[in-house]
Amino acid sequence: MDKLTELTDTINEYIALGINEQLDYDKFYLYSIITHSTAIEGSTVTEIENQLLFDEGISAKKPMAEILMNLDLKAAYEQSFVYAKEHAGFSPELLCSLAAIVMKNTGSEYKTLAGDFSSAKGELRLLNVSAGRGGKSYLAWQKVPEKLKNFCDWLNNERKKMTAANMQAIYELSFEAHYQLAAIHPWADGNGRMSRLVMNMIQREAGVIPSIVKKENRAEYIQALADAQDSSNSKTFIDFMLRLHIENIRQQIEEFKGSNGEKKF
Repeated sequence: MDKLTELTDTINEYIALGINEQLDYDKFYLYSIITHSTAIEGSTVTEIENQLLFDEGISAKKPMAEILMNLDLKAAYEQSFVYAKEHAGFSPELLCSLAAIVMKNTGSEYKTLAGDFSSAKGELRLLNVSAGRGGKSYLAWQKVPEKLKNFCDWLNNERKKMTAANMQAIYELSFEAHYQLAAIHPWADGNGRMSRLVMNMIQREAGVIPSIVKKENRAEYIQALADAQDSSNSKTFIDFMLRLHIENIRQQIEEFKGSNGEKKF
């Protein structure tokens, strides 16, 4: 079965079962996205703990930095969904405003030879970074502003081509945007969360089921992204993300059937 058929069949079954019409579906799906996105960055806050935190203001006995990371990401997603509803155009200013929310309480101040900047304010980095010790070096900081503007221009142009009938193209665009923003690495902190947020923001605007990168897929996800960046070819990452999305939806379908007493054959 080709990917388009598999994607279409899986999502059609998901919709036919009415999973997306459950009470508080949007809220709890968002909570899951936030929990897994922060978990990839080291947070140990669980979905249940985030539910209590977001709905009741009850904080788990976890490090304050992790609590703040989850609260900030929730606020950033809520703002990104406002932009998605308004079909706001992407710009470096818009992205930096979202990055400022993502890093509001966990960002840092940096002093460099090129000047001072703050990741807590969503400001673009003024230093060079690499993917860990001995890892791939990202784009030189001097090139970031132009690359980010080009990225936004490209994304805005591609968004105009999106149609509800071509669901695979919507997902592939969102995954490509994730890849490109991560490759530019515009900020000193929060690039992973921002790349996943932009991916979900595109999906939200198009009205499709949002993708979740689960914490249990962290190693495979990071490797797929690294492989794509090393080869300067996004296809391997897009294929991985598409497969992961189908698997996640399929898992939700099976869990839904199980909770309703349907037998699995």
